[in-house]
Amino acid sequence: MLLNVHVKNLALIEDVDICLEEGLNILTGETGAGKSIIIGSINIALGGKARKDIIRKNADYGLVELVFSVDNEEIKNKLISMDVSIDEDNQIIISKKLTNNKSITKVNGETVTNAFLKEISSLLIDVHGQHDHESLLHKNKHLDLLDNFIGEEGIAKKNEVREIFNEYKKLIDKLSEYDISEETRKREMDFLEYEISELTDANLIEGEDDKLEEEYKLASNASKIMEALQYSYEVICGGENSAESLITMAAKELSKINIYDEKIMSMYTAVMDMEAICRDLSYDMSSYIDNMSYDEERMQYIYSRLDVINKLKLKHGNSIEKILNKCKEFEDKLEKYRNYENELRKINKEIDIIVSKLDKACCELTDIRKNASLLLSARIVEVLETLNFKDVQFAVDFESTSNYTAKGKDSVAFMICTNKGEDMKPLSDIASGGELSRIMLGIKTILASVDNVETLIFDEIDTGISGRTAQMVAEKMKLIAKNHQVICITHLPQIAAMADSHYLIEKHTNDLSTKTEINKLSYDESIEELARMLGGSAITEAVLLNAKEMKNMALEVK
Repeated sequence: MLLNVHVKNLALIEDVDICLEEGLNILTGETGAGKSIIIGSINIALGGKARKDIIRKNADYGLVELVFSVDNEEIKNKLISMDVSIDEDNQIIISKKLTNNKSITKVNGETVTNAFLKEISSLLIDVHGQHDHESLLHKNKHLDLLDNFIGEEGIAKKNEVREIFNEYKKLIDKLSEYDISEETRKREMDFLEYEISELTDANLIEGEDDKLEEEYKLASNASKIMEALQYSYEVICGGENSAESLITMAAKELSKINIYDEKIMSMYTAVMDMEAICRDLSYDMSSYIDNMSYDEERMQYIYSRLDVINKLKLKHGNSIEKILNKCKEFEDKLEKYRNYENELRKINKEIDIIVSKLDKACCELTDIRKNASLLLSARIVEVLETLNFKDVQFAVDFESTSNYTAKGKDSVAFMICTNKGEDMKPLSDIASGGELSRIMLGIKTILASVDNVETLIFDEIDTGISGRTAQMVAEKMKLIAKNHQVICITHLPQIAAMADSHYLIEKHTNDLSTKTEINKLSYDESIEELARMLGGSAITEAVLLNAKEMKNMALEVK
């Protein structure tokens, strides 16, 4: 459930905080007051795109923050499996901060990607915008709507089809590699043989390059190393004035007096240690200098060997391991080309097997969908009749696609007849805006009974309807709100009267700026707002009585 919406510095909104309730939350207000900005802000927080000019004038940033309470155990477990942290109050806070250059989205304080955010929000909320009912006009959306009603068996079969299709697609891609002419195949084989020969002749050993680089670095700096070592040797242990000689003399002097004081004994011991260190250094330096040599022939070998290795790295990868893997890849490919006919037969046989498997799974999925479509059609007719569609007929028309897809081989179209005696026609051919709006509400009503999304938002679902139809839509909204939190923006008093919680959105203007505010209405304030919606600017006593009667009738419907 959506507990709170906080919007700051977006369009006309300076700072708005909305605490929402269970049941039916209705938002009303004059045209242009900022109702669409509220829903737009929620969409932005849920991963939708924001206009470049959405940040309020003179503001450094815009902010939208949504607080959800997750009570459904299934949804909670899904979120936990996605590594979404849920606090002890079962709350999730989604926030989006916008600046002129970038946006930052966080879920419970952790920054997330837009794709991940949309995955999370799909479990928490379903937003039906002003133009979403138009998706019913697009045939490609109908299959997705139908698949919401195929149940666990259907979902399992759909997943099976997708997995088999992915295997099928891999084999088709593999087959395409063999779709070449004999001339091209021979040319490719010649190329592979050359590459393999080059790599094999190089006789590469893993780690060889690192050792050669180290040896090359040492050899190329031999004179510099020798000069520094010889100088250091002379300073530390080379002659009467070297460090070793001077320390030895100091040790001799201290040995004469160390019996007189423990502190002198400590100094004497330290000097003896220094003398030992000098002797060790003397030995190490002398051995290093004696063993150090410069081999011009070896240097030339290292240089040429590294040249070979580095050229191969440029062609095949930045390490010997990658080069060797590339060689193996070339060898495998060459072997396939040499056994071209056998490989081709093998792949085609595998494709025949997977096609048979895929075709069987697709047919089973089609049967499940067809059974679901009969139940869905019956339920849609039942719901549409309660939304003032008289003598309505509804069906799902099935066609088979020419190719396999990850969704199977079904192409479906919603068919409808809204007038007695007429033929069934595609939904896109006959439905008006008001009819589409009601049909989508009917589908949402049925969908609400099979999904776990706790919050539904309807932005102006009342487009193109009035009178008795509006009353029926209002009652349907109230029905959905029995099991879901519903948030609805409306211009119709029939729908607004059904509110469990009624919010008024108003625009205030002074000499300096314009801003939108939102307030929850009391019973009496709700009556006044209904009167405004009924009577416009002239709110008479009769209009107020009418509004009160409408509100009381709505309470009786509840």
